[in-house]
Amino acid sequence: MRDAIITLIVLGTVPWTIRQPYIGIMAWSWLGYMNPHRLCWSFAVNMPFAQIVAISLLIGLLFSKEEKKLPITREVMILFAFNVWMLITTFFAYYQSLAWIEWDKVWKIQLMTFLTLLVIRDIRRLHYLVWIICLSLGYYGIKGGIFTLLTGGNYKIWGPAGSFIGGNNEIGLALIMTMPLMRYLQITARQKWLKIGLLGGIILTSLSVVGTHSRGALLGLMVVTFLLIVKGKNRFLFGALAIGAGILIYQFMPESWHQRMGTIKTYENDGSAMGRINAWRFAFNLATKRLFGGGFEAFHDELFNLYAPIPDDVHDAHSIYFEILGEQGFIGLAIFLLLMFFTWRSSNFCIKVGSRYPDLQRLVTLMRMTQTSIAGYAVSGAFLGLAYFDLYYHLIAIVIIAKYIVHTRHVAETQQSVARTAEGCLVLAAADEAQGFVRRSLDPRRKSA
Repeated sequence: MRDAIITLIVLGTVPWTIRQPYIGIMAWSWLGYMNPHRLCWSFAVNMPFAQIVAISLLIGLLFSKEEKKLPITREVMILFAFNVWMLITTFFAYYQSLAWIEWDKVWKIQLMTFLTLLVIRDIRRLHYLVWIICLSLGYYGIKGGIFTLLTGGNYKIWGPAGSFIGGNNEIGLALIMTMPLMRYLQITARQKWLKIGLLGGIILTSLSVVGTHSRGALLGLMVVTFLLIVKGKNRFLFGALAIGAGILIYQFMPESWHQRMGTIKTYENDGSAMGRINAWRFAFNLATKRLFGGGFEAFHDELFNLYAPIPDDVHDAHSIYFEILGEQGFIGLAIFLLLMFFTWRSSNFCIKVGSRYPDLQRLVTLMRMTQTSIAGYAVSGAFLGLAYFDLYYHLIAIVIIAKYIVHTRHVAETQQSVARTAEGCLVLAAADEAQGFVRRSLDPRRKSA
């Protein structure tokens, strides 16, 4: 039954996507973040739903009469350069067969990022996209929070199997990035019941993050909670609520959780933590020796034997930065960091300029919360490996779209101001000329002459 429902929903979006391509972005985001087909038991589990939606989206773009113009910003150019570089490193990858399989996943995510920039150009559609993201990932946050409550926190929270966020560390990072977006919806919601419901969702999602037993996720949660207080509204009330909830959650979690979190301070005695450090050293050594890095899927036995300080201690990167460094080299890491830096700068521009216009206040709130999501990704990502996670690149797209909206509004307002100033100058000049004419007409010397 569940398989049939999911199939009907996906197929039902096809005609709507062809008519209005932005609906395809919403459907693809739902499939990518929630992975509803992974919750089925029969034929829908391996159905190519994302491919069906993508094809219908491309068809819709061909026939749509809407303006289809990619905003050319520095972020777009850097993102394009990053994709070109990843393609080049794939040609030089150490594990060719594995690298091309991974590239097949990454370029599709990047394509949908660029298509998002093409079809979403206003605040309303941007708001819909945030809702889809929050409903998709919030499902796991709320469900995980309830599960943690019912089980006393004795079991780890896991994401949907077979997806980017299937592991406990990965789902923890995804939920950290989702919480600020939920806060944006909670701040801008008009109905009181919706505000209360979203606030409850944020609390349960934070409990779910704790329930992953991920140390990196816990660090990110602390940073995100602090920024949610600083960047949101009703800071005192929300801050008191966050501190109170944090104390209760801390006391609620079992001793096994406290022991695991305690290893953050004594990482040198933890085998898992030392294995990650070995992997980070491996990534640095690999990037030093190979200009193009090891390519996708570089963290495997043969290369560890060549470049790792402890060759037989093979670990995944468990860090977005060292994952990029090991797989894309120093050039790839520089592009990755540059993209993050300029995205943050552009969101600051949106906050500063957008604050001048009353009709853009909702967008300003979204930018503050998007910055919080990116900060959570940057902090937790230092200990978790999701360098190619689609949500991060969707956040970049959201900032680019917001910058386009704010810039367009600012230019229009500036032009109107200049026009009003020019019109005023003409009126003043005409008035001065009229006054001069009257004075000359009444001049007695002119009459005597």
